[in-house]
Amino acid sequence: MTDTDTAPAPRLSTGVPGLDDILCGGLTPSRLYLLEGTPGTGKTTLALQFLRDGAARGEPTLYVTLSETSQELRSSAATHGWSLDDIEVYELVNEMGLDPDSEQSILHPSEIELGETVREVIARVEALKPERVVFDSLSELRLLAQNPLRYRRQILALKQFFAKRACTVLMLDDRTSETGDLQLHSIAHGVISLEQAPREFGSERRRLRIVKMRGIKYRGGYHDFSLETGGIRVFPRLIAAEHHTAFDPQARSTGTDTLDLLLGGGLVPGTNTLLLGPSGVGKTTMAIRCMLAALERGETATYYLFDEGLATLLSRAAILGMDLSPHLESGRLTITQIDPAELSPGEFSSMLRQAVQERGCSFVGLDSLNAYLHAMPGEEFLILQMHEMLSYLNQQGVTTLLVLGQHGVIGEVRTDIDLSYLSDAILLFRFFEAKGEVRTALSVVKSRVNAHERTIREMKLSAQGIQVGEALTDFEGVLTGLPSYRGAVAMLTGDVAGGER
Repeated sequence: MTDTDTAPAPRLSTGVPGLDDILCGGLTPSRLYLLEGTPGTGKTTLALQFLRDGAARGEPTLYVTLSETSQELRSSAATHGWSLDDIEVYELVNEMGLDPDSEQSILHPSEIELGETVREVIARVEALKPERVVFDSLSELRLLAQNPLRYRRQILALKQFFAKRACTVLMLDDRTSETGDLQLHSIAHGVISLEQAPREFGSERRRLRIVKMRGIKYRGGYHDFSLETGGIRVFPRLIAAEHHTAFDPQARSTGTDTLDLLLGGGLVPGTNTLLLGPSGVGKTTMAIRCMLAALERGETATYYLFDEGLATLLSRAAILGMDLSPHLESGRLTITQIDPAELSPGEFSSMLRQAVQERGCSFVGLDSLNAYLHAMPGEEFLILQMHEMLSYLNQQGVTTLLVLGQHGVIGEVRTDIDLSYLSDAILLFRFFEAKGEVRTALSVVKSRVNAHERTIREMKLSAQGIQVGEALTDFEGVLTGLPSYRGAVAMLTGDVAGGER
């Protein structure tokens, strides 16, 4: 047996961004595939992208439509900015052909005699010799066939007809049959299922799944996708185990010497740190300070803003002596304001991958996880997705800061969801009362990579930035918010620059 005999068959691109990745290269040519989904999931759009990709490669393509007129199809394509001039569009059945009184069958069940309409299609296929064909949709064929046996034989006959002519065929089905039609699944070489789910607030979620694909490896499970002007874009589910990069795990400074001491040397690449505390305690300011130190070292950073406006963040950072404008202008810093009501977990993971792999980001900030988590009610396994995302960032050598707000101010505070086990380090912020003032305490309660301090230090925000003081050794009960003073440890002095998160 030669190497040529064992070489895998070449793949055919679907023309859909992200879908070839899920299929590990694309579709096997000259096979029949089923594309199923309820009305509105994007089947026609995906099918047109498949044909347009073939046309761009100089391949003859054919769109056979039973459900829409040629004019309707071209109008739909125009909304995406597409022209179908390079695609042959053929209306299979006219108004008379759909008349139930005619009782015509497209393919005779026994002798495979074709009706007049299908003879025209065969003549068109034989004259055009298309390499890619879309058949839209099987629901009309099901109605014309009138019984399941005839319908199955019609599909088998069509499959054999196209296979003999080396056509790669997408057959669209809108799932209007009363029961799940597994007959189609058994006939088709591969099945791609599209779904959409409405939500109580925000846009609907769309996702796809490869139900089956004979002879090739593919990424199983659900993958989010968006349907926008310009077509469908698929966001392959992130699998952290597929992404490993060598990096230097030496700790790097946060920009504040006393904070470095508290952390046991600084922030370590390939780890994520959770900034945990009530609203207004200084979590965002701390994240910005750490990111600014990375930027000043020449690193590239990206910051995802879920809660706060971009203008507010920039002006507040500047007041505290942290000017981010030069880094934004140089392109080494990107701050992206996210609307979580419009964002799926898959799309967000895709944004992260793009920032790391294409822009080379080595520092990522997520502010805050509260908005990201709360804007996705009913999203099952979101914690598993978060685990996969953080594992990916760690394996890429990225330094990640996660901001998570807690309920409460003084005394008992709580968190809606426990993410502590996902974090490599936890920086805990607490308000406490001393000498008639509300002050801020800072401590590291967990670190998997550094021998961190177990002390509690005071933190203050001022025009000079962040100040971290000496250990509060003469206080007891600081983390409860109501400490008792038993010594002479000096408190930090200086002007406090407003309420900060």
